[in-house]
Amino acid sequence: MKLNLLRHGAPTELPKLLIVHGLFGSARNWGAIAKRLSDSREVICVDMRNHGESPWADTHGYEDLAADLAEVVAQEGGRLDVLGHSMGGKAAMLLALQHPGLVSRVLVADIAPVAYAHSQTHLIEAMRAMRLSQIKTRAEADAELARRVSTPSVRAFLLQSLDLRSNPARWRLNLDVLEREMDRITGWPEVEGKFEGPALFLSGALSDYVQTSHRPAIKALFPEAKFARLPNAGHWLHAEAPRPFEATARMWFA
Repeated sequence: MKLNLLRHGAPTELPKLLIVHGLFGSARNWGAIAKRLSDSREVICVDMRNHGESPWADTHGYEDLAADLAEVVAQEGGRLDVLGHSMGGKAAMLLALQHPGLVSRVLVADIAPVAYAHSQTHLIEAMRAMRLSQIKTRAEADAELARRVSTPSVRAFLLQSLDLRSNPARWRLNLDVLEREMDRITGWPEVEGKFEGPALFLSGALSDYVQTSHRPAIKALFPEAKFARLPNAGHWLHAEAPRPFEATARMWFA
């Protein structure tokens, strides 16, 4: 699986930084933060399988995602720093656990190595229900999506994956596979081994994705794990508090 990559900056003495987006996201979502972090190193953002400009596949488990990332890291020379949010955070964790030699430091943004009960299938249903043949502009797309998604910030995020240049408009998301694999996406595979390297679990203070009760599971897999919270930020902490998020990442990967 050859993933689509967006590069920022140039190689330096610091390890390259690999940024891995969450469900329904893309490499482009991280462009502003990646560009700022690239003042000291090369930053590589990936489109995960079934997202963005990367190929589509019939499976979307974390074993698949970690294997895709391992190929990227290997082709980049190995031992990258890795930052992953939500689904991308789980993929980054499994990459570090299964291929510790490929990862220098890891930052996991607002997710834990546990199975979650929530599902994002309702958003897939909302995207699939849009009358794409009638949409020509971003404003029309937002109005159409608002029939089923009331939160403006969620609509804005999802619409970043809508290709309006296509005729008709199309989603840069493999909605059928993501829906079918949702239990694997919200879940967490059985995994052995530990990542003994530096690991920061950064969560939003207003989010309930990483709870105190999750810390034993995290420490069992990442014995050197450290924990931090960004105030006034929820699950989308990098979008809700981009400057504090950037500052934390900069310090962690220095």
